[in-house]
Amino acid sequence: MHGRSNSLGLLLALVRNSCTPLSSTSTMLPCGPALSFVRCLVRKKNVSGESLEDSKLCRCLSTVDLIALGVGSTLGAGVYVLAGEVAKSDSGPSIVVSFLIAALASVMAGLCYAEFGARVPKTGSAYLYTYVTVGELWAFITGWNLILSYVIGTSSVARAWSGTFDELLGKQIGHFFRTYFKMNYSGLAEYPDFFAVFLILLLSGLLSFGVKESAWVNKIFTAINILVLLFVMISGFVKGDADNWKISEEYLINLTAVTENCSSYENVTSIYGSGGFMPYGFTGTLAGAATCFYAFVGFDCIATTGEEVKNPQKAIPIGIVVSLLVCFMAYFGVSAALTLMMPYYLLDEKSPLPVAFEYVGWGPAKYVVAVGSLCALSTSLLGSIFPMPRVIYAMAKDGLLFKCLAQISSKTKTPLVATLSSGAVAAIMAFLFDLKALVDMMSIGTLLAYSLVATCVLILRYQPSLTYEQPKYSPEKAALAASERESAVSESQINMIQENHFSLQALINPSSLPTEQTATTVNFLVGLLAFLVCGLSVLTTYGIDFIANLEPWSIGLLAVLVASFIVTILLIQRQPQNRQKVAFMVPLLPFLPSFSILVNIYLMVQLSGDTWIRFSFWMALGFLIYFGYGIRHSLEGHRSDGDDDSCSENSGLQEKNPVEEVDEPENANESDQFLAHERTSEC
Repeated sequence: MHGRSNSLGLLLALVRNSCTPLSSTSTMLPCGPALSFVRCLVRKKNVSGESLEDSKLCRCLSTVDLIALGVGSTLGAGVYVLAGEVAKSDSGPSIVVSFLIAALASVMAGLCYAEFGARVPKTGSAYLYTYVTVGELWAFITGWNLILSYVIGTSSVARAWSGTFDELLGKQIGHFFRTYFKMNYSGLAEYPDFFAVFLILLLSGLLSFGVKESAWVNKIFTAINILVLLFVMISGFVKGDADNWKISEEYLINLTAVTENCSSYENVTSIYGSGGFMPYGFTGTLAGAATCFYAFVGFDCIATTGEEVKNPQKAIPIGIVVSLLVCFMAYFGVSAALTLMMPYYLLDEKSPLPVAFEYVGWGPAKYVVAVGSLCALSTSLLGSIFPMPRVIYAMAKDGLLFKCLAQISSKTKTPLVATLSSGAVAAIMAFLFDLKALVDMMSIGTLLAYSLVATCVLILRYQPSLTYEQPKYSPEKAALAASERESAVSESQINMIQENHFSLQALINPSSLPTEQTATTVNFLVGLLAFLVCGLSVLTTYGIDFIANLEPWSIGLLAVLVASFIVTILLIQRQPQNRQKVAFMVPLLPFLPSFSILVNIYLMVQLSGDTWIRFSFWMALGFLIYFGYGIRHSLEGHRSDGDDDSCSENSGLQEKNPVEEVDEPENANESDQFLAHERTSEC
């Protein structure tokens, strides 16, 4: 019996052995309903090499389309607002450093998405990646939270678009609806937003009409947005003053005394920091980076296009990395221009750019900014609506949500039912509800998805004998595949003679090739790593006062957690990685995914208790659907039934016998090449 790919799977294997008669070698009898139920929760999605090219959707998107989609979704209206808010209250001119730190943290998550996009180019994003690697229950939790994030994101951006447009018209729309349609109920919006509903339904209809047409609209709005931001950057550097980055503390103290109407300048502390490039110190810069991190959320929509993009193994990684780079350059340039044009303490938190242009005498430029802001909101809205039906479609196709949501339009090759139904739900939320209290719930779904994708990369890279997508045929790739098959044969022979006992020696000096034992060791260490990260995050969030006061117990606990975190990462590094290559692989393993997990979980712990309580209600609804419908209709469960092994735990990326692979015909790759074209839908 093969060892399982995680610690829970190993425990199940031991239980199954204990419940199996010694004389039985070919079949294993289940120990009971409880064991069968647990195995249902940890079964994994099989993704064979033959099915990776199979798609009912239209493969018509290019790499440029993906970059525009990622930039448009990520570079929303926040670039017009966030820079002023963070610079005034947290970072000052060092907001450019805050954006740099936030970008590095986001790139860590982006690289993990990029590797999975190259390994499993299918619709589903983090939901699919978790299903392949960790198991069905975690996959459902991830997908269910992604749906929540996209629904709330779509509704809130639509209301923001409506509000921005209303500002341009002198708030006449809002005044009219407050007068005739005012709603005086707790939790509901001040008035129903008909304009936001119209906008969501319009874009949902556009997406239903075809993904190619939607991509063209997105590219047009994104191009306008980029041009406006270039205008802002050039204007800022032309009209800017470098002295705004070198304001003295003495000047700020005098300004504080005047502002606070102090009779004397003695014993006055500046309320604007200490001046200079980092007026609030490096801690202020880090606090600003935590806020700026959310400005880079949105690139994950690229990962949902696996079945609609040409050459997804290359296009998805390039799209994610380039879109994050473009967004960083835009945020960096706009924040630098803003703080050069106007002293940071005078910035307006709600509309910093129009006020800054007024300050330098370029008042009419505010209309250019308004156009760019509306275009940014439009692309951000499209970026929220676009991935939502694709995650729903992937879950419904796997049987975890209702099958009717997996229907594909025969004409447009889009998930029609999922698009219209999710758009209708988002429109209802935008129409009725006050979304300010719900926006933080978006962060839970996004950060949880980031954490799980990084965890999946850690687990998957240390698994033995896994096969991935079949590349298109070429002599060089065929030779590389042959050498990999030879190494796989040697690896298989080593695995067969490997003793399955744990020892400290095996942990520190493992075998040179991954085995079931080393894979199980990594799974345990990754679980321990997640536990230590949770402990560190809770301690540094709720025990920061004790640490600042040098309480012995807090310092000791912090030292133990940090040391254990470092040792765990080093032990993971000692384990052998799988040598099979894909188009893109995360560098600096295991350090980069580990720190990505640390950043994401720390930010999750920062969220308020009320947010977690609301989140628990959403999860209760999700579990009701999963345990009432999904667990019984799961496609993987039906496949397992066909193998006479009910609710068995399946390996994620399908394993093959390396010895059998050697005997395959040499022209297998050529046949795969032709089959791929037959299975791909044309527009």
